[in-house]
Amino acid sequence: MMKKKSIPASKPFLILFLCQMISALDVPLDSKLLEELSQPPTITHQSPKDYIVDPRENIVIQCEAKGKPPPSFSWTRNGTHFDIDKDAQVTMKPNSGTLVINIMNGGKAEAYEGVYQCTARNERGAAISNNIVIRPSRSPLWTKEKLEPHQVREGDSLVLHCRPPVGLPPPIIFWMDNAFQRLPQSERVSQGLNGDLYFSNVQPEDTREDYICYARFNHTQTIQQKQPISVKVFSLDSLNDTIAANLSDTDIYGAKPVTERQPVLLTPTGSTSTKVELRGNVLLLECIAAGLPTPVIRWIKEGGELPANRTFFENFKKTLKIIDVSEADSGNYKCIARNTLGSVHHVISVTVKAAPYWITAPRNLVLSPGEDGTLICRANGNPKPSISWLANGVPIAIAPEDPSRKVDGDTIIFSHVQERSSAVYQCNASNEYGYLLANAFVNVLAEPPRILTPANKLYQVIADSPALLDCAYFGSPKPEIEWFKGVKGSILRGNEYVFHDNGTLEIPVAQKDSTGTYTCVARNELGKIQNEVHLEIKDPTMIIKQPEYKVVQRYGQVSFECIIKHDSTLLPTVIWLKDNDELPDDERFLVGKDNLTIMNVTDKDDGTYTCIVNTTLDSVSASAVLTVVARPNPPFDLELTGQLERSIELSWIPGDENNSPITHFVIEYEDGLHEPGVWHYQTEVPGTQTTVQLKLSPYVNYSFRVVAVNKIGRSQPSEPSEQYLTKSASPDENPANVQGIGSEPDNLVITWESLKGFQSNGPGLQYKVSWRQKDVDDEWTSVIVANVSKYIVSGTPTFVPYEIKVQALNDLGYAPEPSEVIGHSGEDLPMVAPGNVQVHVINSTLAKVHWDPVPLKTVRGHLQGYKVYYWKVQSLSRRSRRHVEKKILTFRGNKTFGMLPGLEPYSSYKLNVRVVNGKGEGPASPDKVFKTPEGVPSSPSYLKITNPTLDSLTLEWGSPTHPNGVLTSYILKFQPINNTHELGPLVEIRIPANESSLILKNLNYSTRYKFYFNAQTSVGSGSQITEEAVTIMDEAMASRQVDIATQGWFIGLMCAVALLILILLIVCFIRRNKGGKYPVKEKEDAHADPEIQPMKEDDGTFGEYRSLESDAEDHKPLKKGSRTPSDRTVKKEDSDDSLVDYGEGVNGQFNEDGSFIGQYSGKKEKEPAEGNESSEAPSPVNAMNSFV
Repeated sequence: MMKKKSIPASKPFLILFLCQMISALDVPLDSKLLEELSQPPTITHQSPKDYIVDPRENIVIQCEAKGKPPPSFSWTRNGTHFDIDKDAQVTMKPNSGTLVINIMNGGKAEAYEGVYQCTARNERGAAISNNIVIRPSRSPLWTKEKLEPHQVREGDSLVLHCRPPVGLPPPIIFWMDNAFQRLPQSERVSQGLNGDLYFSNVQPEDTREDYICYARFNHTQTIQQKQPISVKVFSLDSLNDTIAANLSDTDIYGAKPVTERQPVLLTPTGSTSTKVELRGNVLLLECIAAGLPTPVIRWIKEGGELPANRTFFENFKKTLKIIDVSEADSGNYKCIARNTLGSVHHVISVTVKAAPYWITAPRNLVLSPGEDGTLICRANGNPKPSISWLANGVPIAIAPEDPSRKVDGDTIIFSHVQERSSAVYQCNASNEYGYLLANAFVNVLAEPPRILTPANKLYQVIADSPALLDCAYFGSPKPEIEWFKGVKGSILRGNEYVFHDNGTLEIPVAQKDSTGTYTCVARNELGKIQNEVHLEIKDPTMIIKQPEYKVVQRYGQVSFECIIKHDSTLLPTVIWLKDNDELPDDERFLVGKDNLTIMNVTDKDDGTYTCIVNTTLDSVSASAVLTVVARPNPPFDLELTGQLERSIELSWIPGDENNSPITHFVIEYEDGLHEPGVWHYQTEVPGTQTTVQLKLSPYVNYSFRVVAVNKIGRSQPSEPSEQYLTKSASPDENPANVQGIGSEPDNLVITWESLKGFQSNGPGLQYKVSWRQKDVDDEWTSVIVANVSKYIVSGTPTFVPYEIKVQALNDLGYAPEPSEVIGHSGEDLPMVAPGNVQVHVINSTLAKVHWDPVPLKTVRGHLQGYKVYYWKVQSLSRRSRRHVEKKILTFRGNKTFGMLPGLEPYSSYKLNVRVVNGKGEGPASPDKVFKTPEGVPSSPSYLKITNPTLDSLTLEWGSPTHPNGVLTSYILKFQPINNTHELGPLVEIRIPANESSLILKNLNYSTRYKFYFNAQTSVGSGSQITEEAVTIMDEAMASRQVDIATQGWFIGLMCAVALLILILLIVCFIRRNKGGKYPVKEKEDAHADPEIQPMKEDDGTFGEYRSLESDAEDHKPLKKGSRTPSDRTVKKEDSDDSLVDYGEGVNGQFNEDGSFIGQYSGKKEKEPAEGNESSEAPSPVNAMNSFV
């Protein structure tokens, strides 16, 4: 039994058992108050009722008590006063009632055996302890006895008796051998509750000479050993004639053969027995049986069930253990021992008795003078206990009379008590199995009010929550409590407040206006006292962005948000939990200010994550579930059933779907006979299906595997199933994709796709190849081949049709009759050229060509189309020949016309036409010459502005790279730009075509001008180029400026202004999209070619294009309906034209001399803007010029 920790005698504490108090007056557990109040004695610690001591150590009998004033102690021994002063071996601890009996200095423990009782007394009463029975422990030796060896026949039962010496307390018994190893126990061999060792049947391995019973006395830490017992087991095989000769007839039972026996109980004996156990103890019932085979024990309760959660089986079910028994556990318990030959049973009648136990123990009373009260002492037991009362340790019948006291059985009634009524009362409840003793005092006090809550205590409460303002008080008689708000406020009343009996003021729903000072007043007939407390209302803590449900793939990353709002005077702390526990100690979990991030998520991260925000006043939380998904685990336990020649059933068990439902299963197969190690798709089934009927092919050694698929992906394949070899059969199908195409004019090449191994259906796969000329009354010619997918027929006429078929066969027969296909023998080059070639020029860049088709017989092959070869001979404007680059356009099918795009204006061209078949091109038609008309020129090659003066600028330019006709003139337009970057009036000048420079006069000094320049032919104006230039300043002004610039103050001013302008310019550049153009149109209007007419896309007039040679000249791309811009930029997205409209090009682009580039366009300079619109982003140079 554990010893309670005692309170040191040097520091007594006056702690009242208020939890046991029944009175209108409660005494708060306030240490300062308790030190000032008188209190009768209370026993706080004592030794157990049955106290077994070690005879080798000092005896300590504990008795601690508290009271005010501190109590004195006395003892009785065996019912009489124990005078400790007369016994030198006995001392009492200072400020304590604990006795110390000195045994280690010559005392005898046996001399101090007896019943001890402690009394603690002060001026208000006396409390007594239990009767403490002191007994020294005993561990006697085993009595000497002569132990005869046990000779037992194999299969018989055996009991080895331990019979340990009687000790105090009883010893613990166990069996060991000479090596101090515990003897093994089983259903056959086990130790009984009395310590004996029982053998249900002995076996030869039980023979040994060191069966030793040990008794361990825990109290004295000693172990006693019995003499070893010898056991010898005789088997039928070990008996011999010598042993038989030495045994008498009565002893020769050992020679009988081993026979099986029905169960017989070794303990308990008879068919019935009884057992008495006390309430609350552990009930142990035992049945051990002999028999061969070893019996099995089973327990039942007659007329009821064994109590759940309190029933246990021990010692191989030979012992029934029921803990914490009660009267309801009384009844008949039956043990049944059974083996293959029969059974035996025993009924144990159990009666549960009860030592006294409390129903209502008496509780201390603290009363005011004139009050009433009661002490109630109610106990139960079996048999019913008797109740007796004592006052201050004296039977109440002989105690001094108290007119305020009346005893009524188990109740004492007090009426109109006075201070002299204070006393300690003892209630004793006893029956034959024990007793209960309880002390309860009656303490009559007269005290003025006291408020125990600290003055000016500050309470902080969250808005809309209850506010509890304490006013702990004490007084006798019990004071009345009143509450006020503010220094001069009125008394608080009404439904908005709750007034508790302990003085606490409750504001059920505190609001911001509840903030303030509150005064508590306590008064009784002996006095009055008050106390102030303060209340502050805080804003509640809220999670304004809660974590949300997340689904993440394994090894991904996930974040949970937890954004909070709180009172500015409160410091919140955020804690994250996983499944209501701390986050794993893992560096993958990153806790931020307002989020939780999990890196490299694994399956074990699946769960509920909670964000908890705590302040000193409140706590809020929000949770979200994380579901980790992944590809499913592979299926397992594949099984093949229902094997037939052409089908089989496959079943499997799905693997874990990893939080993402399986959508379907994919079944794959391996042909171990033809393609070992190669897996092929067989079929797939829905994710709810785990069996499938599979169609099989003959002559295949099948293995199957299953792949599970969910939204995340495919699982690893399952382990392969067992193999299943199907029987051979003739082929079910013939080769596919049979073709007949000649590679030479005099042959026919027959090809086909070979059957796969599993398609062969059997060994000896071959192919029967058959052919005959179509529309000719010929017989089929056939040949059988193997291990090939091609056969060449030689000596055929050029390009004639043939009927062809290929049939599969193997050692078991032919496949079904194959279908016929039509093929042709080899092609030859076409024989004639197209005639009557005509060219119609549509505009300066486009022409249409016509020709007559060639007779089909002269094509000598499959007509694929016509090719038009064309090339530029010379430019009419330059009168100089160029390197010839031929281009090709292919027109599919039997077309007789086509369009030639991308021609260069004002040029001379030649073309011819050829027919094309699968072998190649036929002869060319005679060359046809045609010319293109003039077009608009390209932009001038350059524009330079030199020699700026006060009022003039010199312009120089180069002629257009592609004049596209005869130049008629140049057009120059210019306009000034003022200090605010606005454009001035526009001036236009026409310049003869033979000029290459111009001096502009009468310009304004120190002015920026913008120039627009382009060339013209008789067709129209070409694209323009632009340039800007500035005239110089007036010389006199410049001179004055130089003079000022020499002044130091001006230099400083200019530096400051320059720095300011630089800052402003940086801001302007950022705000104007990093330097945009002047606010004129983004592009100039494109000059459309008036000669180009729209054409239908489906007229088939444009063919496939390719260039034969590379022109050495620098060619620029040409845009449909426009010329190349001066900056020579090309943007694919600015045009909707493509080669699809014109033909199929081989090299993919045309050149400036009439060739065509997929899709192309160019940015052109816009027409000069009229008015005062800005046309250029500001620059530092412009700004400085404007400033000066």
